[in-house]
Amino acid sequence: MSFSKGDSIVHTGRPEWGAGKVLSAESYVHEGKPAQRLSIRFDRAGTKSISTAFADLRPASEMPRLLETQHEDPDPLALAAISADVEQLLTKLPDRATDPFSSLGARLTATLDLYRFTETGGALLDWAAIQTGLKDPLSRFNRHELEQWFGKFKIELDNHLRKLLKDIRRQEPGLIDAALASTNPAAKAAMRRIDYR
Repeated sequence: MSFSKGDSIVHTGRPEWGAGKVLSAESYVHEGKPAQRLSIRFDRAGTKSISTAFADLRPASEMPRLLETQHEDPDPLALAAISADVEQLLTKLPDRATDPFSSLGARLTATLDLYRFTETGGALLDWAAIQTGLKDPLSRFNRHELEQWFGKFKIELDNHLRKLLKDIRRQEPGLIDAALASTNPAAKAAMRRIDYR
């Protein structure tokens, strides 16, 4: 994929940075393959220099967005439907963790990476920015709401990890030990808590 000045993109490895605008793009060859060096200004991380040879960059249109429509209808059924949509958006696991066409190892890595988020401090806001696509999630939700939805997200995440570990134990048990050796402490604790052995 090639990008040009002015394109709006997302770094899939750092979705908490939000959407970024390409400031400059320079083509080069890396290990015989075409690549680009990009200067990108991200909504939540400032300006970064990134090579497409190492980073998975996608158009920002692929980033989930919270519907910004203002609903003035006081109808309780309409309000309940809006709440259900918001809850579904905020509790949904990213596709990279659940895609059945990805390898078990890739899904496990993506799933364990989600344990870096917590319900406190900036990690909660980073998580909310990823889930909603909002630059500042506190402009739309209060902290208490985000903490509640994060709790539901963690339940979904634990259930998904439990099922994934069960599948891995049957098909590729060596992945579990490799993941334990290389993952973050919160993910290790989750694997132990779920009692994967």
